[in-house]
Amino acid sequence: MGRADLAAATRHLVTVDPAFAGIVAEAEPPKLARARPRRGHFAELARAIVFQQLHGKAAATIHGRFAALFDGEPTPEAVLAMPVEALRGAGLSGNKAAAIRDLCEKVLAGAVELDRMGRLSDDAIVAELVTVRGIGRWTAEMFLMFELGRLDVWPVDDFGVRTGYAAVHAMTERPTAKELLPLGDPYRPYRSVAAWYCWRAAG
Repeated sequence: MGRADLAAATRHLVTVDPAFAGIVAEAEPPKLARARPRRGHFAELARAIVFQQLHGKAAATIHGRFAALFDGEPTPEAVLAMPVEALRGAGLSGNKAAAIRDLCEKVLAGAVELDRMGRLSDDAIVAELVTVRGIGRWTAEMFLMFELGRLDVWPVDDFGVRTGYAAVHAMTERPTAKELLPLGDPYRPYRSVAAWYCWRAAG
C-alpha cells in the first residue's frame, strides 16, 4: 500500500465512521502488504499452516526447523521429496504435515495456481485456497491482506477484529461474525484498513 492509498483509506475510514478517529490518531499506520520478509506465495502459505493454533514463539521455532530442511525457500517439489518423518522431526504435527503436502499436490496439479493469484478477485482466491486441507477462510483472508496487499478484506471470523470493533464503538458485547459482516460495508473499498485498526483497538 502506497502512502497515497494509505492516506485515502484513513480519510475514508474516519469520514464514514468518526468513531475510528481516536484509534487512527493513536495507532501506528497500517502495515498490510509485505509486513514480514518477502516470501513466495507457496512459502507464505506453508508458514501460515505451521503457525495455525500455536503461540508465536513455538510456531516460529517449528517454522525455522521446517525451513532449515531445505536449501533455500521450500518448494512444492522439495517438500514432497522430503520424507514425512523429517517433517514430523521438525515439529510439524501429522495434520500439518499432511496439510502442507496437500498444498504441494494441489499446486503441482494446477488446482491451486499461485502464479496467477495476483490477477484473481479476492473471492476467487479464497475459493481456490480453501480447497487445500488445513486452509480455511481466515487463513486465505490473511494471505490476501498480508501477502497480496488487498485493501478490501473484512475478516469477520477474526476474534480480534470483532473485539476491536466493539471497543471502537463502545459496545458492551462484541458482534458475531454474521452481525459484523454488513457493518463493514461503509468501509469499502478499504475494509482491510478498518480491520487493521480494529486489531489495534483490541490491544
